[in-house]
Amino acid sequence: MKIGLEVHVALPTKSKLFCRCSADASEEPNTAICPICMGFPGSKPMLNREAVRMALSIARALGCKTPSNISFLRKIYFYPDLPKSFQITQLEEAVGREGLVEYKERGVRIRRVQIEEDPAKIVRGDEYTLLDFNRSGVPLVEIVTEPDISGEDDLRDFMTELRSILYYLGVDIERELKVDLNISLAEQRVEVKNITGIKNIADAAHYEIERQEGLIREHRAIAAETRSYNEEKMSTVQSREKESNEEYGFIYEPDLATYDVSDIVPEDPVYATRIADSYAKGFHANAQQIREAILFNRDTLRLIDASKDSNEMRIVMNGIAILQRHKALDIEEGEFLRLLELLRNGTEIDAGIIRRLRLGEEININMRANLDELDDEIRKTIENEGALIEEYKSNKKVFNFLVGKIAKKYKASPRYVSERLRLILEGEEKGHRAL
Repeated sequence: MKIGLEVHVALPTKSKLFCRCSADASEEPNTAICPICMGFPGSKPMLNREAVRMALSIARALGCKTPSNISFLRKIYFYPDLPKSFQITQLEEAVGREGLVEYKERGVRIRRVQIEEDPAKIVRGDEYTLLDFNRSGVPLVEIVTEPDISGEDDLRDFMTELRSILYYLGVDIERELKVDLNISLAEQRVEVKNITGIKNIADAAHYEIERQEGLIREHRAIAAETRSYNEEKMSTVQSREKESNEEYGFIYEPDLATYDVSDIVPEDPVYATRIADSYAKGFHANAQQIREAILFNRDTLRLIDASKDSNEMRIVMNGIAILQRHKALDIEEGEFLRLLELLRNGTEIDAGIIRRLRLGEEININMRANLDELDDEIRKTIENEGALIEEYKSNKKVFNFLVGKIAKKYKASPRYVSERLRLILEGEEKGHRAL
């Protein structure tokens, strides 16, 4: 089984790829247009340099070799959403080639990263077809992989890693990110076009794999074709025969020069998965927990990075979880460090505490001691409540009573007392002092 992808990513530029029209395709239909993106005779494209910088950043982040010069081609085909009857794209002189995306001790090779323009939007009704050209000319990057993906789970893992890399480069991954699946179980390759969403991508792959396996079992030929994915039926249907590169009739784009891009400085990539693994190894923490927290959240990564060297990772992640519940991850680093100090002292963190931290107010913790003194208080309670401790071994409900008694006496967070008491009791049962 071989699975390859063509991932189409909309670049977050203010203007379109070859004109100054707004790249916001959500405006009133057919208002963000001009003679260039409408393909009027005599109009000349002007390359958007910011789109090139973003595309180079993506190519570098995916481990691609990037050239000193790039050029453009015309991909010729006739379809209602192409006002010029061709699409301006790249092939040999693309912004990136021969890359590699690594994840979970695996890797998917990147064949090519290329810049191209988006076609218009087709709106179909029961008795009509409408065209909205606002999207025509919006800058895209197409990421073409080698057929290195081995199944549905591998596909999900790769797409998660890719989306995280794009997220940290500033790409709006919540916008329409389209994927073409290329799946072959035998000699012929079948393409499933324009799928959005990781679940739909995995479901389309699942259906298409089963469909092709069924044809092989029945000794029937698999046609080289392009299919569409039906989200409601979770199935693929034939769309048209698969075109070859020769049928597209690529020709050099005469209205665009060869561009020297050697002086463009791409943005540095962030590999959240690698960072999470590094944190987990260096601070003896749960890699999956950190990974889930930072894959698609810059604020979480910022806060962990600012506090990791002066706090236990367990306390840091507890603080992150509290801020997530209160939707307050945009808190400043200094305020977060004060929050962690409160947590270390066993203070219950609520919305009021967070609000006061943000206002820079002094917070009276109303605590008599620090973590060590809290542990000593817990141990004294264990010594003085021998009968309850014995009962706890057979009746776990006693545990909550002990937590409440200590928390009330010590004016500490019941959640925090519960955590420390459990650690100490487990340590006593095992015959050693809990840390």
